[in-house]
Amino acid sequence: MAGTAETTGTTGPDVTTRPDVTDVIVVGAGPAGLMLAGELRLGGARVTLLERLPEPTGQSRGLGFTARAMEVFDQRGLLPRFGQGPSLEVSPLGHFGGVQFDYTALEDAHFGARGIPQNQTEAVLEAWAGELGADIRRGWQVTDIAEGFLDGDHVEVTARTPHGVRRLRAAYLVGCDGGQSSIRKAAGFDFPGLPATRTMYLADVVGCGLKPRFLGERLPNGMVMAAPLGEGVDRIIVCPHGVPAHERDDDITFAEVAAAWRHITGEDISAGSAQWVSSFSDATRQADTYRRGRVLLAGDAAHIHLPAGGQGLSTGVQDAANLGWKLAATVCGTAPAGLLDTYHAERHPVGQRLLMNTRAQGIVFLGGEQSDPLRALFTELIAHDEVKRHLAGIVSHLDIHYDMTPPGTKSLPSPHPLPSPHPLLGRRLPKRPLTGADGESDTARLLHPARGILLDLTDNPALRAAAAPWTDRIHTITATAKPSEGTTDVLTDLDALLIRPDGHVAWTSQDTPAGLTTALTHWFGPKRAS
Repeated sequence: MAGTAETTGTTGPDVTTRPDVTDVIVVGAGPAGLMLAGELRLGGARVTLLERLPEPTGQSRGLGFTARAMEVFDQRGLLPRFGQGPSLEVSPLGHFGGVQFDYTALEDAHFGARGIPQNQTEAVLEAWAGELGADIRRGWQVTDIAEGFLDGDHVEVTARTPHGVRRLRAAYLVGCDGGQSSIRKAAGFDFPGLPATRTMYLADVVGCGLKPRFLGERLPNGMVMAAPLGEGVDRIIVCPHGVPAHERDDDITFAEVAAAWRHITGEDISAGSAQWVSSFSDATRQADTYRRGRVLLAGDAAHIHLPAGGQGLSTGVQDAANLGWKLAATVCGTAPAGLLDTYHAERHPVGQRLLMNTRAQGIVFLGGEQSDPLRALFTELIAHDEVKRHLAGIVSHLDIHYDMTPPGTKSLPSPHPLPSPHPLLGRRLPKRPLTGADGESDTARLLHPARGILLDLTDNPALRAAAAPWTDRIHTITATAKPSEGTTDVLTDLDALLIRPDGHVAWTSQDTPAGLTTALTHWFGPKRAS
């Protein structure tokens, strides 16, 4: 036994002798797990998603997502499913640690989609994954991971289900089961970091008549936030000073939240009620690795932090978009050697940066009187456009950059100086309009099937011929970039570019044609035999 996911015993009939078999088991039906299930199906992998809860709770800790997460949803054609068409309501104004500034200092940036409850995001993703054929099983709680996942050819789990104890076997297991991840614990991942120093509260309250405090109000006894959700319902966050961190085994009560609110604001909301209440902390931890053998982690199972700007949900969605196509190619037998290892190599640094910026925001915003000088300094610095652009890139996640240099090519000598890499290389491709043989399109729409794209912008038959041995894994699209009003035309100086299924640019025509062959082989495997 590698580890148990919980200490309580199982009930029901004996474990079935023959396990269910699939390609990938995903544990946890939050945004990361559901996004991953859909990505795996788009890549052709069989996926079984296990969720311990029999039904969604209806609770919604998150209320939106970042600009980059919004782009990821757009890349899969999901934005219209949120009920507001392709242009979700976004705000140009945001904050860093409560210091407000205009995110449009960075092109294509905004504070993200607001007012989208997490339960709606989960419903959208669950419907999408189900339509694609993901096997979603609710009321299934993993209780054990069998030994052998580190060096064997499969991973096997035991689960307590409404039908008794069952076993499942897959090539890989992914824990997307939140900050208290039972998969992370059972598979023996280290989870170093900083323990919680304070307890805070979150609730949707009814009949309290609260004034909006969208960016929060700092008072001597703590900080409170309030935002109307409609129908007399307000989302509140209550961060009292001096409340020590502690593990909560019991349910938080509305009376406890109301008392904390009154302690900070002097307002009595006890005559109201709560649809739900919860607590959270400022604990900051990250798994030392995102993969141990055939077990991987994504979302909050891999990193926990102070909630700030919807970054937790959004980072989990991006973890899934990065991992999904790589894991699908691996189980389907088309992945090049080492492709799955690039998941940790690319996403672990992103998680480190996430923890850095949320810790910094917590110190600036929640540090009390002793942090006043730091807040004053941030206010001065944010007046500078360069600082605005830097912070907007961090919180919107539009500044993420992956190293696209294939191993073994970094130190090769060259008789001629090579040009500097194009600024897009390794970064996400912004949404830009295109005109092709099939009419009007855009760069996001090309990615709906979650396949690699060779975008030929100059109708170059030699380029298309070079990519022909990979057309079973990528699409070659010939199109012309259209000017986009109000944005920099990032495609004007390019003849072509290779885009990964997650929307990041893996090669540009600023490199050599031989570089295209190297990039195709590195990311999509050997060329097809003729």
